[in-house]
Order: sequence, then C-alpha cells, then structure tokens
Amino acid sequence: MPRVAEKQVEPEDRNREHSVGPEFGPWLAKASILVVDDEPGMRNFLLRTLGPQCKRLETASNTEEATAKLDENHFDVLILDNIMSGKNGVEWLAEQRSVGFFADAILMTAYADLETAIQALRAGAADFVLKPFRSNQILNAVARCLDRVRLQRENYVLRHQLESTSDVRLSDRLIGESKVVRQVRDTIARVAPLPTTVLITGQSGTGKEIAARSLHALSDRNDKPFVPVNCAAIPPEMIESELFGHVKGAFTGAQASRDGLLLHARGGTLFLDEIGELPHALQGKLLRVLEDKRVRPVGAEREVPVDVRFVFATNADLGEQVSDGRFRAELYFRINVMQLHLPPLKDRGDDVHELAELLMRRLSQQLGMPPVEMCERTKERLSHYDWPGNVRELRNVIERSLILGRFPDQFGTEATSNRGPEISLASVERRHILAVLQSVGGNREEAARQLGISRKTIDRKCATWNA
Repeated sequence: MPRVAEKQVEPEDRNREHSVGPEFGPWLAKASILVVDDEPGMRNFLLRTLGPQCKRLETASNTEEATAKLDENHFDVLILDNIMSGKNGVEWLAEQRSVGFFADAILMTAYADLETAIQALRAGAADFVLKPFRSNQILNAVARCLDRVRLQRENYVLRHQLESTSDVRLSDRLIGESKVVRQVRDTIARVAPLPTTVLITGQSGTGKEIAARSLHALSDRNDKPFVPVNCAAIPPEMIESELFGHVKGAFTGAQASRDGLLLHARGGTLFLDEIGELPHALQGKLLRVLEDKRVRPVGAEREVPVDVRFVFATNADLGEQVSDGRFRAELYFRINVMQLHLPPLKDRGDDVHELAELLMRRLSQQLGMPPVEMCERTKERLSHYDWPGNVRELRNVIERSLILGRFPDQFGTEATSNRGPEISLASVERRHILAVLQSVGGNREEAARQLGISRKTIDRKCATWNA
C-alpha cells in the first residue's frame, strides 16, 4: 500500500527551513518535478518549498494542462492532487500509466480512506500524503521516490551489464604507449566534449567498450549513467522492449510498465555494441530516436523525450551490410558521423607486454595464485604472435599460465611461425573458437560471450566447419 503521511495541522511552514536529508539532497537537486493542483495556494506553496531544491519545477492547474506538459517534457516525479474540478487525480494517473508515463507519482488528498489508498495503489502512485502537510514531509516524499528510482535504475543497468558485457575490461582508458594507441586517445580527447555521435570500429577484443567509456568519462555527461548494451546478446524478440521500455499489458508477460535502457541512460551515454546485429525492423525505430530525440515504449501512445549521447560499435563491415541490404543506409550515415578505429593487438608493438603484466596482476589477485614470471623468451613470443582474439585471447593465455604455473608451451606462436605459410588466419580463428567451445563444454552462448561475438556468428562458422 502507498505510504500514508501523518496528518499535520499546519498547511505551510513559513518560518521553518525547507531541508531534506543529506543522503537525498544530491538526487533532489537534479530532479524535474511537475505539480498538478487546481488550488493556486498549494501550487505556490510547493513552488516555494521545492523550487529551490530541484533542477526544474513546473505547475499545472488541471489535468489537460498537465497532459500537454507530459507530452513535451520528461519529469522525474509527479505531485498530483486527487480532488480537482473535472477528472480526479487517480483516474488521470491511471490513464497516463496506460499510455507510457513511468515516473513516480505522489498523490495529495485531504481525505484519508482505505478505498482512496487502494485506488491510488492500482493507478501506480508511489506515495500518498494528506493535506495539510509540512514542507519536510513533501521534500522527503519526493526524495524517497528519487532514491527508489535511482536504486532501481542502477540495479537494472548493473544486471544488464553482467548479462551482456565482457569481463576483460582493464580500466576506463586504453592501455599502452604505442603510436596507434596514442593517436586513438588523442582523438577520444578531442571528440569527447562534443555531442557528436561516434561509431567505434575494430576487431573483437580490441577495447571498443573501453574507448566508449573514455568518451563518456571525458565528456560533460560523466556524472550521469553510462549504459552499455550488446545488441547481439539480447534475443531479437526482446530487444525493442529492453531498449525502449514497455507499458503494462503490451505483450504476454508484461505485468508492469518498465523504462527501457534508453531512459535509464537519460542525461548520460548509451553505448550500443555490435550495432550490426540490431534487427532490421528495429533499425528504423532507432533512426527516429536519433532524429527526434524521443522514444515510444512498446504499447505506449505517448513518445517520451530523451537526452542521450549515442556511441555505437561494430566489428563488422557496415558498408558491406548496407550493400547487402542487411543494414539501413540512412541509419549507417546517421551514426557514422565520427568514426574511431581501434587497432588489433598485433599492430600495437610492446603494448602487449604492458597489457600482459596488468592482466597478470589482476588475474592473480582474482584467482588467489602467485604471478608467473615473464622471461625474455616469453615476451618475444608474445610480441611475435598475431593475437587473432586480441586482448580477450591474451587474457585467456594469462589465466591459463596462472593455472599451469608457467606460460603454455604453445599459444599460437608455433602455429603461425613454424608450420609454414599454409597456416592462415582463418585456420587460427577456427582453432581458437573450437578451443573456447571445448573449454565451456560446447555451450555456444557462453562461448559467444567469452569471444565477444554473436551466437549467430558461432552457429554460422560451426556450420561451415561441420563442427
């Protein structure tokens, strides 16, 4: 049941300092709030109470005016009177929930009865305060809503990251002092402060997510969320709902309305990895979001304004996919504003030694095993190997060496240097993918996650190899 605040005898605290607990203050300062009440005195009271505490506060004197404001702007919290001329607050809130309004709502009423509380709960109210109330009551009601939404957003994004992202990230910046990596870092520093859309290209395991995180960290959005999404890791039938959100009843199993990852990234950066795997039908909808800066949740009638910086990544040739009709040309030209190419590990010279040493330190701590010394011969082998799996493959070699207590006798050097020119990169790739498949007991989903490629790619290659 919604929280019912204790009834007070003073409607306004003219001489009391309006304050909120320090644990809530920072979130309240960033909030956008809409107050809907037909009493000018209450609107003015809430303007004086909440206005200095939050980022933006707007008021509406009736539900028609409030509907128009919701159509044009995003609000984090809605403060709504229940008894107004025309439609009451509970009825109007239920209507807004049905067309895609997700933010928390606080219902104000002068009448506290069980039936009203139940109706408010069913309409989706998060809190319930009785008139008259003190200023600190409404401040803390708003702050509780914001804190609950913050925790919900962080947990949802964290769960999504754990399900869909790689575990080879070393830091939020590209490691190494090779010329090619310094050039990439310089480009990141130049483009990060700009709102420009960036397309990051490069082989799997070259650090595309790290580059995206660097762009976010060096931007003016660095205090807002960074939300990474692996388009290949989400089932095609679920990806629209995951990105855009959905309203209750939009499809079988949609038992409650939910924000999508686009709205969770609001104010920050949305990183769409493996964008070439996005279903063709959804590419047009994403293009509209990029053009209009608005998103329509699945099953909703209302488009929600969204402020997000987009960063895309791919290990595929999108130009070739456009030619084949697998990727929309208009979307390709829209996302390819600034292209950032990450070099493969084999082109980064002695960076492989720095990366190997860092991975050795990190993994030895994680596994609770002593580091393995890298002698000059090992360093030479590391330098001369082509690393078709890039940093991800290097991580596997380091982990294997920790388990064995020494570097393996073979991790590809002999295969590429001592067996003659007939050993191609394709054969090395085949051996590497099959080895990873074997290490995970044939589980193609897990192998795809470790390799940083899509399940469809593994299925296609295994069909070619009859594996």
